Amino acid sequence: MGLNKVVAGADEAIKDIPSGATLMLGGFGLCGIPENCIAALVRKGIKDLTCISNNAGVDGFGLGLLLQTRQIKKMMSSYVGENAEFERQLLNGELEVDLIPQGTLATRIAMGGWGIPAFFTPAGYGTEIAEGKEIREFNGKKYLMEMGLVSDFSIVKASKGDTLGNLVFEKTTKNFSQAMAKASKITIAEVEELVEPGELDPEQIHVAGIYVHRIFKGSNYEKRIERRTVKK
Repeated sequence: MGLNKVVAGADEAIKDIPSGATLMLGGFGLCGIPENCIAALVRKGIKDLTCISNNAGVDGFGLGLLLQTRQIKKMMSSYVGENAEFERQLLNGELEVDLIPQGTLATRIAMGGWGIPAFFTPAGYGTEIAEGKEIREFNGKKYLMEMGLVSDFSIVKASKGDTLGNLVFEKTTKNFSQAMAKASKITIAEVEELVEPGELDPEQIHVAGIYVHRIFKGSNYEKRIERRTVKK
């Protein structure tokens, strides 16, 4: 692979993602989600996707768009409460769902990136989360074994990137994206601002370009807020 990782846009970036792929998608709620790539996946029409993402978007936006078109076979996520179509598909048995405690999900992704196959956590012990999982006792406390997560593709959105794939995230948009960028075979990044190598302060880089395979400058970001609460 050449050092220049720039592709023309979202459609080219995701062009080889096949039906049945496992995808990690960065974002937290609707904060820092790869809006352009999600729209491109809808256009491509591939099916049977397994999506690993903290949330499942909302009706009509984010991953909600892929749920609407029935392109997702399985969701592995932590918080899905804002999406009525997700709820409908789940209750009707049309969607496989693996609900994972949020800290466990973040750690499983990080471990996947670090090449650590499994770890022990107390989160979920004594609940249905623990069903079928190995339980061990450490220092008198019960822990369950969770597996590291890896994916075929990770799709993240950063505020800035350079043509070598180095990424800078703005504030809370770091969320799951930093770990996801390191936990897949191919990482695709869409950025608001694309600059030349050397323009980013090395001390400010959150994901090194070695983890990123394709990058493009995105456009028309809506940056919706999932739920706005204002003082009366």
